[in-house]
Amino acid sequence: MTYRVVQWSTGNVGRHAIAGIAGHPDLELAGVWVSSPAKVGRDAGELAGLGRALGVAATGDADEALALRPDCVVYTAMADVRLTEALDDLCRILRAGVNVVSSSPVFLQFPDGVVPPEMSRPVREAAAAGGASIFVNGIDPGFANDTLPLALTGISERVDEVRCMEILNYATYDQPTVLFDIMGFGRPLDETPMLLHPGVLTMAWGSVVRQLAAGLGIELDEVTEWHTRVPAPETFQIASGTIEKGTAAALRFEVRGLRGGRPVVVLEHVTRLRDDLAPDWPRPAGAGCYRVEVRGEPNYTLDLRLLGTDGDHNTAGLKATAMRLVNAVPAVVQAPPGLLTALDLPLITTRNITR
Repeated sequence: MTYRVVQWSTGNVGRHAIAGIAGHPDLELAGVWVSSPAKVGRDAGELAGLGRALGVAATGDADEALALRPDCVVYTAMADVRLTEALDDLCRILRAGVNVVSSSPVFLQFPDGVVPPEMSRPVREAAAAGGASIFVNGIDPGFANDTLPLALTGISERVDEVRCMEILNYATYDQPTVLFDIMGFGRPLDETPMLLHPGVLTMAWGSVVRQLAAGLGIELDEVTEWHTRVPAPETFQIASGTIEKGTAAALRFEVRGLRGGRPVVVLEHVTRLRDDLAPDWPRPAGAGCYRVEVRGEPNYTLDLRLLGTDGDHNTAGLKATAMRLVNAVPAVVQAPPGLLTALDLPLITTRNITR
């Protein structure tokens, strides 16, 4: 069976999603929605940088996109700085009877116990009204800290702690809003960026901790957060701009799920803008990796090394997020209506195999 798909946005993740949809034997790219007037009317293949036309012109009209009656929308528009608008978008799509796979808002990955019920209720009600399903995921939050660690615990006799880590250099990640405004890189250390205001880390990655706990049958007593930063030793350049000497250039944080006063499920990020910064912090396998550590009987360490065919680990991360969504489309369309989590879906694999 072929599923008709509309791609919603063509940014860092969306353009990789278009490539994935075009290469998936069970999917048909029915339409593309864009927010920029300059992109309206342009071919999807051009917007995705494929070097070939796909015969699908982008539209800036949401009604026009939904009138195509797709089976699913791949929603990759940024929600970090437009949360209300993103939630409104998702509700509109669901009420139209269209299923959604989305990279944001990330708390919808597993909202129970993470955000107040009133934040997820409109999405659940819209899904019920439209008889549609929604699955929010990616690589992180997503596959690297839901399917991967849960699968690893399947060969454990006893689990004392599960730790999911992202260890990456973000220097080639060209997204100034995320790096500077949200994460606070290149900003004075006495300024508190959006990400480090109390409760924001838990809102963003608490879904990871809560979902792992649910998958393991653990009742958490509380979820806490911690962070530290390192300044730039001198001024240097990254893809998104300039990092001045003395401003934030490396960030490490944890979101910890506690039981009995000790961490049992931990989400940790170690983010550098230069490989030589914070040498005492965990180092990646290869150019960058997602690491799962399971402590118990026995102990396991699993490194998922990232590297795009262009030689950049950040390209691989963006593509991983896009393909987690694209490959999930058939399962989400076939699932019962509602807000789905990784615990609700079967094993998701690709169908685009080189023969």
